[in-house]
Amino acid sequence: MSSERLTGLLDEYAELEKRLADPAIHADQGTARRVGRRYAELVPLHKAAAELEQARADLAAARELAAEDASFAAEAETIAATLPVLEDRLAELLIPRDPHDAKDVIVEIKAGEGGEESALFAGDLLRMYTRYAERRGWVTEVIDAQDSDLGGVKDVSLAIKTKGVPEGGNGVWSRLKWEGGVHRVQRVPVTESQGRIHTSAAGVLVLPEAEEVDVTIDPNELRIDVFRSSGPGGQSVNTTDSAVRITHLPTGIVVSCQNEKSQLQNREQAMRILRARLLAAAQEQADAAASDARKAQVRTVDRSERIRTYNFPQNRITDHRIGFTAYNLDLVLAGELDGVLDALSEADRAARLAGDAELTRR
Repeated sequence: MSSERLTGLLDEYAELEKRLADPAIHADQGTARRVGRRYAELVPLHKAAAELEQARADLAAARELAAEDASFAAEAETIAATLPVLEDRLAELLIPRDPHDAKDVIVEIKAGEGGEESALFAGDLLRMYTRYAERRGWVTEVIDAQDSDLGGVKDVSLAIKTKGVPEGGNGVWSRLKWEGGVHRVQRVPVTESQGRIHTSAAGVLVLPEAEEVDVTIDPNELRIDVFRSSGPGGQSVNTTDSAVRITHLPTGIVVSCQNEKSQLQNREQAMRILRARLLAAAQEQADAAASDARKAQVRTVDRSERIRTYNFPQNRITDHRIGFTAYNLDLVLAGELDGVLDALSEADRAARLAGDAELTRR
């Protein structure tokens, strides 16, 4: 393990502890939250380093006593046996982690091939993530949505947040970052009169939610258009030009929102999504330049680029990236996602420990 890296991180931990102890930091809740998140990330490392240091001190003391009293020899052997475990744990914590692990996320779900059936499946995925968030004690917020005629969703943006500072720095991103890609469904659609099984797909994009300090956006590089909302809605939703479309000219990224009644609210929501997309784009460019771990998530709803299949006749869910298969699709759609997410997380952990900081996502 790198003693230099360990020393640097422990020094950072001590500095953050001092900052959080200063009441002045809480005058700026944004700063306090960022510092608190980073501190939470380093708590497990500090604890593991302290346990290892204490074990080494205990071993030295036991061996010294054993030189005078043989009865301490067994105790020294017992302590010595714990050192490799503690060293491995600390070495694992020293592996550079995903810089976004403590962040909240914005999940975008888009219907793809399959028409109305694809929109219904996109609605199923929306409910799956919402229910999983409820199980984790997270907070969800639909930023924007376009519903389909039969109760599905054509396109939806869902914000998912932790309450307070996530323990160990493990925020929503640390769990849901695996979900980006094409999700394929095999079942008999409600629109199918002959009982035939159809295959359709929906695309999922998971973005770490960016704070204003994470991304600098020049207002002069934005084109903002307003238009009348479409689809079902309450009073004033479809009768005023309240919908907003923002185009980021340098990148060509386009975001639109129409859920809120006021133009200002829709603009604020669209800016949230734009910041998240720009942060993800910047991270992808940095990763590509450094040949780093994170690969771009699938952005086209093409069934050939699937990451996961949901087979209703067999009650089966299969994640094609790691060969994971389980026959509890009904429970997964009800929000019990931990089985597949744990498998993906373990595959990534094993790759990082093996010196390959990359999880093949396709």
